Amino acid sequence: MKVESVSTLTYCKGLPTPVAEMNELGKTQLEMFLETYAPIFHCAAIETVNHLLSDVELNKSAWNTHLQKSYGINKRHANGVISFASCKVDGAKENRQRHIKTIQGKIKSVEKWLEKAERKLKLARKFYTKKNWQDSKSGCNFPLSCSIKYRNTNAHYLKFQIHHKKRKFSLFQNKLQHLKSSPIQVSVPKGNIFIVGSKDETFGNQVSQWDGNTIKLRVPSCLESRFGKIVSSQIGNFHRNINRLPESGSKTWHFFYKNSKWVVAVQFTPKPVLQKSISIGYGCIGIDMNPSVIGWAYVDSEGNLKSFGRISLLMGLPSGKQDAQILTACLELARLAHLFECPVVCEELDFNDFKERLGEESRRYARMLSSWAYSRFYQLLESILSNRGIELKTVNPAYSSLIGLVKYMKMYALSSDCAAALVIGRRGMRLSEKPPSSITAYSSVNEEKHVWSFWSQLNKIIKRSSRINRRHDYFAVSNWSFLDNLNTEEA
Repeated sequence: MKVESVSTLTYCKGLPTPVAEMNELGKTQLEMFLETYAPIFHCAAIETVNHLLSDVELNKSAWNTHLQKSYGINKRHANGVISFASCKVDGAKENRQRHIKTIQGKIKSVEKWLEKAERKLKLARKFYTKKNWQDSKSGCNFPLSCSIKYRNTNAHYLKFQIHHKKRKFSLFQNKLQHLKSSPIQVSVPKGNIFIVGSKDETFGNQVSQWDGNTIKLRVPSCLESRFGKIVSSQIGNFHRNINRLPESGSKTWHFFYKNSKWVVAVQFTPKPVLQKSISIGYGCIGIDMNPSVIGWAYVDSEGNLKSFGRISLLMGLPSGKQDAQILTACLELARLAHLFECPVVCEELDFNDFKERLGEESRRYARMLSSWAYSRFYQLLESILSNRGIELKTVNPAYSSLIGLVKYMKMYALSSDCAAALVIGRRGMRLSEKPPSSITAYSSVNEEKHVWSFWSQLNKIIKRSSRINRRHDYFAVSNWSFLDNLNTEEA
């Protein structure tokens, strides 16, 4: 059996308030200490963040000494301040780079749309200036039409769109210039205390030691006169159905104030889990994610479909109900993987790419993409499968929907999402998707190129075809002879 482990996990819980520990204010001694120390930690973190954002290189040892002298804290407490501030600065820089990349992608998307739209108008003008254009066999790529309701032509509407796209292009360029030149701003929230752990220390942390029930915190020197050297409280355990919290090893503690209550979180290297899924060569479950449904297909060792199904989802739910719905779907996929004792294969999606091209998609499609928490789904799926010892593999989703529609939807009488899931599962097993002979008889295949080159060519041809306008039309295709004359009749 293989052993699987992840880098770190974090368990959170509301800080308990035992009745025996409560004072006349209704608070425990630990809560009183956290409320007193949090402002000191906040000021030290702000100063550290400002130092990190300056051009001066950080000397960790010297800065640690500076924090100890300035705020009256111990070395281990100062290490927590530096780690907390470094994470905030690194996160802000990473978000800035991601924002710049997203704006650059939007600029490229708008440029590509403008190029296509202006080419449409150019070819339309060229076509309609010809004599006897009515007798043309090829036709026009952008036939002119007039709306009686709005009293204008589609060419006029396209020019109107081009005008606004150019304004959007200018706006994105100004945003990009501003992001590259403006200084990075970091938000340091109040009510946070961060204590870094060490695997060489007792209970994984020198300052904050937890024996499974009681936690003991070393008080910084500036507060010893009020709270003494140690503050302790019975916080209980972090019970989970699958508990991966080890007894030994480093434990980093984070106390933060949220919704009028203190929360305690412990970060640790989890215990390894025995891999329950067999090698992917013996079969796998492929999944195709859509906002309204998740299609899955179980593929055996030969790449044949053995079982399939769909998990229905609702759109437009509040964030809490949507999160619960995603959790239920992930647990169902984990149950299926445990039943078949196989890995799960999903698409390797770039969510930033979704954001970049939303402006050039239809309103309905853009609303559908933005309303569903794709990243949340894959985050929960990875966490749940990892805890249960099930392997999760990601593959390139290129042309998976097209291949499923053309090859497998009619063969197995599948829905489009289950057909795409079958393709994703086969791709996870490194099985090739050669085009069927019913298509290659009417369309040339270059053997020297990758097979995706053919699927790319076929995708472009189908988009120009009038025979296939919706996914259900693939069931009605008896043969693909219309591809032979498509370039001359409909190009």
